[in-house]
Amino acid sequence: MNVLGIIASGVAALLITVALARIARRAALRPHTPAASAGRAARAGLLRRTGGTAAVLGVTAAAGGALWLGAADDAPASAAGLLAGSGSVAALGLVHDLKPLRAVLRLAVQTAAAVLVVCFAGLPPVAAVLAVLWIVLVTNAFALLDHADGLLTVVGVVTAAGLLACAAVDGGSALALLPAALVAGLGGFLLHTWHPARLRLGACGAQFTGFVLAASGALIQAAAPAGRAAWAALPALATVALADTALVVVSRRRAGRSPLRDGNDHIGHRLRRLRVTVPGTAILLALWAGVPVVAGTLVRAGLLHPAFLLVPLAGTAAAVLALLRVPGYAPARPAPPRTTAPRAHVRRSGASAAPTPAVPVVKPADAPAKGASVGTARTASGRPTVPPPPTGSPSETAAVAADRS
Repeated sequence: MNVLGIIASGVAALLITVALARIARRAALRPHTPAASAGRAARAGLLRRTGGTAAVLGVTAAAGGALWLGAADDAPASAAGLLAGSGSVAALGLVHDLKPLRAVLRLAVQTAAAVLVVCFAGLPPVAAVLAVLWIVLVTNAFALLDHADGLLTVVGVVTAAGLLACAAVDGGSALALLPAALVAGLGGFLLHTWHPARLRLGACGAQFTGFVLAASGALIQAAAPAGRAAWAALPALATVALADTALVVVSRRRAGRSPLRDGNDHIGHRLRRLRVTVPGTAILLALWAGVPVVAGTLVRAGLLHPAFLLVPLAGTAAAVLALLRVPGYAPARPAPPRTTAPRAHVRRSGASAAPTPAVPVVKPADAPAKGASVGTARTASGRPTVPPPPTGSPSETAAVAADRS
């Protein structure tokens, strides 16, 4: 195993990723005046969302340079196929960051990249089909972990370190080249994606990370010596990613939602509802991933019996069942009450309509009689409420007295 070449590729990946991420961060956080156009703010958001290209370029440049210099002298074809397939998936993710693509198209490109990897590795037909299915499943499982600051980055570092240890146990430089560069690249990018994140991996970095981890695990499994219980170590390395996918699928099926629909129902979202902070969530999932990774590595090295892997797997199953009890969706809003006219409701139900009480109509006062003064108030019969003063004649005085009585 070319140890110096592996170390050199890791150092190069770290330096290139840190430099490119620093440039992208400065461009994204460049201050602008309030009078500037809205296009600059949109461009800054795009740079933050596509910041994962810095990690992709750093890892691929370092691994490609080490491959060209002959660091992978045992199986260069496998390393070249892995590098080509991961690069194509990263390009697909970058296009998806710029303009969202359909899930069918993304799955088709990921499947083609997985077929390219297994063809370069020269796997037998049955193993090749299983490897393609594993790569596509685990790639999307790891990509779904990019829903919180630093979450996928720390889980990717832990998982890539486990893959590097498994490749070192077998003594293969080619299969250890890309995991070593990925550990260093994600470690350098963690400085910018830790909470509060200035850059994000995006679909480009997330799918690249998931593909490298899934394909490297499949190739390391295929290259395991005969007679070793290495098959049990492969699922253990992707425990957290598969647990998050299982949690999302079961939860959405219970709620009657589509499994392909985005939602706030992942492990990180449910831990946040339990008052766990964002950095605490990343640290907790890193520890969660570390336990099965260490156990799988020890099983791969023959230092631990495969039955011990049941302990972290049982703990993961119990954690998923417990997280299913945490509400993953907001309660549905009650429908507003229907305001229907009483008469229309009666007609629809077929019952007889109740008589509507008559509303009294107030008629205006009669117009004043001809020759009467406009300011004189009158009764309903038209008579004046205050009779005019008598003129003094006896007949008129008697008429006024009779009117008052």
